[in-house]
Amino acid sequence: MLADPRFHHLHLNSVDPDAAINFYVQQFPSTSRGDWSGIPALRSPNDVMLLFDRVASPPSTQPQTAIWHFGWHVTDARTSLETYRSRPDVNLLPLYTSQEGGKVFISSDTWPGTGGVLGLTRAQIVDAQAMDTKPAGGPGFAYMEGPDSALVEYAGNYPAERFNHVHMYQEESLCAVLWYQRHLQAAPMALDAAQLTEANCSVQRGPDPTWPALEREGMLRTPKAAVAFGDVMLTWYAPQDDGPLVPTRGQLYDHIALSVSDLDAWIAKLREEDVTFLEPPYRLGGTRAVMIEGPSREALELVEVR
Repeated sequence: MLADPRFHHLHLNSVDPDAAINFYVQQFPSTSRGDWSGIPALRSPNDVMLLFDRVASPPSTQPQTAIWHFGWHVTDARTSLETYRSRPDVNLLPLYTSQEGGKVFISSDTWPGTGGVLGLTRAQIVDAQAMDTKPAGGPGFAYMEGPDSALVEYAGNYPAERFNHVHMYQEESLCAVLWYQRHLQAAPMALDAAQLTEANCSVQRGPDPTWPALEREGMLRTPKAAVAFGDVMLTWYAPQDDGPLVPTRGQLYDHIALSVSDLDAWIAKLREEDVTFLEPPYRLGGTRAVMIEGPSREALELVEVR
């Protein structure tokens, strides 16, 4: 077995990388400005980064790709929310609590989810109202709009602030776990991986939307799945509509990068496994990299870090 890859960076396109980095440093004080191989970078204290390429026009976020948003653990989500409320440059995004249009700005201000799902269906909301269920209060998840119309989540009451996830869509949510395990040695999260096989991984998207949700019509949250590289999770749901996911390259969220210690060995492994290569090996600053394609057309860069 090769050494497991680690999460290296999320690469974004931006009309003004300096302004974008300034915004994130202001909102997430554990982060710092820097560069990596001459590329403007936002550094998180867990040794992962956001990297930025400058583009001439606002990068697109539609049609939908496999990458939905990214997020931070924070030490007190409610304190963060109140801080952001006082900042005119921060656009907080409401969460709808039903199709009728109630709104909150943090998930814990509405009915708590159930059964491991971060929301309730219409029928479950009726039951919660009938039982006079109260909001949980305390920590929750919340969203803001970042530079270039990026969707940014902040969540929880954690011991330390850090970049912690990229939230994605996968056309075959559970089969994507097997793909990441087999080809990239990812650790599956919150799944009985021993019982997940190619024969049973194709599970249709659940039919019932749930709330709270960023869209008034709700969020389809089953099946859900996740893998981890180091302390960063890639977590996903099925796409929210029937349209195909488009490639990530050139969009706002251009690609995800993982670090590997022996690039040549990884290239040989992935070629033997018939993984799609988007770009052959290339120089990247003082090192080398290669670009492959994930199961829902997400670009994945493997960066050699010795």
